[in-house]
Parts: sequence; C-alpha cells; structure tokens
Amino acid sequence: MPVFILRTLIIYLIIIFAMRLMGKKQLGELQPSELVSTILLSNLASIPIESPEIPLISSILPLLLIVSLEILVSALCTRFRGLSNAISGRPKIIVRDGVIDQRILRELRFTVDDLLASLRAKDIFDLRQVALAVVETNGSVSVYKRPADSELTRKDLKLPDPKTDKPPMPLIVNGALSRDVLAYCNLDAAWLDKVLRRERLGPQDILLMLCDETKQYTIIRRV
Repeated sequence: MPVFILRTLIIYLIIIFAMRLMGKKQLGELQPSELVSTILLSNLASIPIESPEIPLISSILPLLLIVSLEILVSALCTRFRGLSNAISGRPKIIVRDGVIDQRILRELRFTVDDLLASLRAKDIFDLRQVALAVVETNGSVSVYKRPADSELTRKDLKLPDPKTDKPPMPLIVNGALSRDVLAYCNLDAAWLDKVLRRERLGPQDILLMLCDETKQYTIIRRV
C-alpha cells in the first residue's frame, strides 16, 4: 500500500508539472494538438497507478515525451504560420451583418442550434445584432455586435420601452417546427400557415425562422 500511494503521488506531481509546462491555455478551451496531448497524458498517467508491476520510469518517460512534443509543436506553430494552419485550422466567419453563411455552417458541421446556443451564451438572441461572428480554431464563437446595439441602449437615448421584453426564439430550425416556441410567442398554427403562404415558403424551405410575441419574425431560407 505505501508503494501504491507513493507511485500515485509521483504521477500526480509529474502531471501538474507537465500541465504547467504546456501553459495556461491547456486549462481552457483546447486546440486540437493540446486536446490530443491531454488525452494521452491522462491515459498514460493511469497505467502506473493501476499496474504496480510496471516500472515507474517506463511510464514517466512517455509522459515527458508527450510534454516535449507539445512544447515543440507549439514553438513551431508560433514560428511557422502554415504549420499552425495545418494543425489547428483557421478562424471562419459564420455570420456577417446578421446573415448566416450556410456554406461555412456545413463545412464546420455546425448545426443552427449550435450557432444559436453560442450566441445566446454571449447574451445575443437576435441575429440582426451580429455584425460579425467568427468560429475560432478551438471551436468557440467570437462575436462583434453592431455598434448601434453595443454602444448605446434605449435608456441612453431616452426611448420608450419596446413592445416586448422577450427575445425572438427559433420557431423553425432546419424545417422542423418547435411547438413550444409557438406557444411561447402566444401564436397558433393558423398564424404560421398564413405567414408561410404569404412568404410562399414551406417549412422544408426554411433554415431558421425567429419570432417573438409581437409577431415580428425573421426568416432565413435554406440554400
């Protein structure tokens, strides 16, 4: 038992040292190479703890090798832009002036729900507020809001309150109707049918339809 505790303590300290060597980014959202290194480190670290018959040095050396490779790759990526692009990819603009780039959406294998969730995490419920949204190489979404939406508020301009304080919600996503959102907006199927007939669209033609309780809606057609 004392040997087991000692081996666990040694591996624990080595992993902490390894993570410190690889930098603070390792503790946040990971680049592809960092994610691979983290997975390998966790797997290698469990071997000497679960298998005391394996010499400790046989597990420490691979750990140090993985750390060295990660540091080397990070240094090379800093020096050579092409290598960085090959390993981590490039940022992609997915929304411009409130319009979703559906080609990039498919290329990144993002769903509309993924994108909307990322925007909601930044307190953005209306696509029209987005001047630019970029999917970073670690999968996070960075957003630049339109100056009119980010610099001033209705209170700053002493404007009356809007008709509703509820944000627009996704009523149709990829052709699928959300009846919960229909109820949230205090609307019914007859109203929706009327709107779709006026727009000469069927649900299958719609990538995204946002709507609020004042019956204001935005439709993005599938291309």
